[in-house]
Amino acid sequence: MLHHIPLNKVLLLDIETVPAVPEFDQLDDDWKALWTKKMQYMISDTQSAADLYGRAGIYAEFGKVICISVAKFTDAEGSSLKLRSFYGDDEAEVLQQFASLLYPLSNNIFLCAHNGKEFDFPFLSRRMLIHGMRLPAMLDHAGKKPWEIPHLDTMELWKFGDYKHYTSLDLLAHVFGIPTPKDDMDGSDVWRVYWQDKDLERIRTYCQKDVITTARLLLKYKGLPPLAENNIVYS
Repeated sequence: MLHHIPLNKVLLLDIETVPAVPEFDQLDDDWKALWTKKMQYMISDTQSAADLYGRAGIYAEFGKVICISVAKFTDAEGSSLKLRSFYGDDEAEVLQQFASLLYPLSNNIFLCAHNGKEFDFPFLSRRMLIHGMRLPAMLDHAGKKPWEIPHLDTMELWKFGDYKHYTSLDLLAHVFGIPTPKDDMDGSDVWRVYWQDKDLERIRTYCQKDVITTARLLLKYKGLPPLAENNIVYS
């Protein structure tokens, strides 16, 4: 699989997002009404719009990006990996730092994430537009044919055309014997660790683990040797 794509032409990424404000009660009346309308089919006798606000981080209109971790193999065979993270409370600054990395990249580089086509890539694009930023060419789909969009998605690749099949990164890691990235926390914990514990460093570490796991999964897809821990360079 993917034998036509050298691994040093792939930029792997993962993002962590949270609700834009800590609690539903801190939204103004317009935002409360818009969130309630967004959740209208999920509200029940046991769950109010306020109860569901913990989910706001997965919607670009109501959330923000707090961490973007990226990684790149140093050679076509994937023998070593360089890792870097952009993170902080100022979303615009985080996005600008990431965009500055993408702007000069040539058009033969692929972006890769697990469930990236459904979540990471569109979320980043939407938040950049909200902040008035110019989209990097690698995220700008307008007028492009599907085969002209340089995106890889390790979840989509695992589907093999089965559109109803969702497989989490930690499940695939277990299937392939890759160390789990969820040994400390998982995605449902991010909003609490950010807004309550105020521990951005812990979130950065978690985000990096997801990127490393995605890289190791890509190696499995290509039938290449596993990535040794001492061949991961953090910058």
